[in-house]
Amino acid sequence: MAAPRPLRSLALAALAALLSTTAQARPAPGAAAPQKAQAPVTLDELYARLKAAEDDAEAKGIAKLIERRQDRSGSATVDLLTERARQAMSGGDLPLAIELMDRATTLEPDWSEGWNRRASVFWRLQDHASAIADLKRTLVLEPRHFEAWAALGRIYQSMDDKPRALEAFRRAAALYPRMDNLQSAINRIAPDVDGRDL
Repeated sequence: MAAPRPLRSLALAALAALLSTTAQARPAPGAAAPQKAQAPVTLDELYARLKAAEDDAEAKGIAKLIERRQDRSGSATVDLLTERARQAMSGGDLPLAIELMDRATTLEPDWSEGWNRRASVFWRLQDHASAIADLKRTLVLEPRHFEAWAALGRIYQSMDDKPRALEAFRRAAALYPRMDNLQSAINRIAPDVDGRDL
């Protein structure tokens, strides 16, 4: 027995509404599927992209991303101490900058960038031995810290220790081949260390 006409019309209207809603929810043919949220890029991926970068602008952008990650100490107190140390350095108060970075590295001894920053202050104070010690500590904590390798190279170069300078510059170049002035520094030192072609 057929359903009464008003009931059948109501059922057909409900079915049409349901089909219309389903069609709207489904993407049109050829339309891009909705994108899933992407996982954050890891440091390992950033270092791989830095090494493979095909132009200077791309490499600099990736290097900045890496440096931003390294800048995170994980502690608001340490970040404040580090910012105050930066201000003290800018104002020429290097002893205060050292004191502040001493506190930062005491609070967060596993933060590689803290040691790298303290090394920069020691370098400004012409304390090469302390700067080298802090850079080596940086590199124990993060062996891919290309800025620390480059800084180590510059310090050894200033001490006329060309073999160590060349090794440090080459380690930096292996991580960041397009780093500013790095290849020219290697080209200047390499003949004295490796020997000149006859």
